[in-house]
Amino acid sequence: MENLGSSMQSIVKVVRKGRVLTMGGRIDELFQFHQVALNLRASRQELIASNIANADTPNYKAKDIDFSSALKGALTGTSATLQLEATAAQHLSGDSGETVMGSPVQYRVPLQPSADGNTVDMDVERAQFADNAMRYEASVRFVSSKAKNVLAALQN
Repeated sequence: MENLGSSMQSIVKVVRKGRVLTMGGRIDELFQFHQVALNLRASRQELIASNIANADTPNYKAKDIDFSSALKGALTGTSATLQLEATAAQHLSGDSGETVMGSPVQYRVPLQPSADGNTVDMDVERAQFADNAMRYEASVRFVSSKAKNVLAALQN
């Protein structure tokens, strides 16, 4: 191994120890967080848009997700749902309802209750929609910038 260059020797040592690190794997790791975050932002945007579309629907309950806990759960592979114990074969599965990437969809608590039971507050929904859209766009621009940097590094 004396005739090999120093960088080649270190690569051989890494492979012998069983830790094969590839450039593709590191690039995947770099973008995995952003992929999950963008998917969650897109799903949240759909929920908020649904709330806005149903603003005049009687008894409609506004929905949202806790973005930070949903992101943590999606990245670690854990979900915030509890499993029910079935003590008899006839028991139902106990699905707690709608989820977004394993995170439970929560009902928004209204600031002012309405007479028809609808919990959509258009001011809150518009603000949440704009905030989420801005954060989505910022994430897209950040990922685009990172991708350009990776491409530049690979081409040089």
